[in-house]
Amino acid sequence: MNATDRTPADLLRSALAADPGRPLVTFYDDATGERVELSVATFANWVAKTANLLQGDLGAEPGTRLALLLPAHWQSAVWLLACASVGVVAEVGGDPAAADVVVSGPDTLVEAAACSGERVALALRPLGGRFPQPPAGFADYAVEVPGQGDRFAPFQPVDADASGLVVGGEELSYAQVVGRAREDAAKRGLGEGSRVLSGLGYGTWEGLSAGLFAPLASGGSVVLCRNLDRLPQDALAQRTESERVTHTA
Repeated sequence: MNATDRTPADLLRSALAADPGRPLVTFYDDATGERVELSVATFANWVAKTANLLQGDLGAEPGTRLALLLPAHWQSAVWLLACASVGVVAEVGGDPAAADVVVSGPDTLVEAAACSGERVALALRPLGGRFPQPPAGFADYAVEVPGQGDRFAPFQPVDADASGLVVGGEELSYAQVVGRAREDAAKRGLGEGSRVLSGLGYGTWEGLSAGLFAPLASGGSVVLCRNLDRLPQDALAQRTESERVTHTA
């Protein structure tokens, strides 16, 4: 990857320029049987649309605080990179009452309703499906995002040294996120073509790093598994082989 990349959005742009067709995020939900694979180009398109939704429809700008109430999921990864594209501070598991924007999954809608600002809900259904019945007081992400533009340009430049991520009670700048991701990638021995299988949640830095940032920083990819504890050991071994996994977390 590019040594000059200082934000997660920079890392994604470099990945897109290098090899847009390679897999970046392969997602499994072992409670539903869902499998989704996103190439760099497809993932970047989702990020651009989500960033346009954030900046245009939701009025977000650098410094806006967003409470991200989502599990480890491919759509959560999209939101994290969209926030970095706009300059929004993503607070993983943050307090909705203190946030300007809240992004919620189906299981945290009551908690998310405490946000007095913009509220977005994700059904987390296979293939990014919408809610059968839209939750009152929330914009349905699956309804709002398809019509957004496929290219994104921020209204204001994103400052790499500004706050970008809050996880586990620690606030990190975008540059710190990238720096830590590179350090973690080096410790794990990740490089171009590495495939990291992660069953960790996104509520800790370790989970975010293994499940997104370190593979992205190293030119690798992630096999992100939700509800991995429901998968029998022999099936896990089969997945590891079929997905050409090189590292596990």
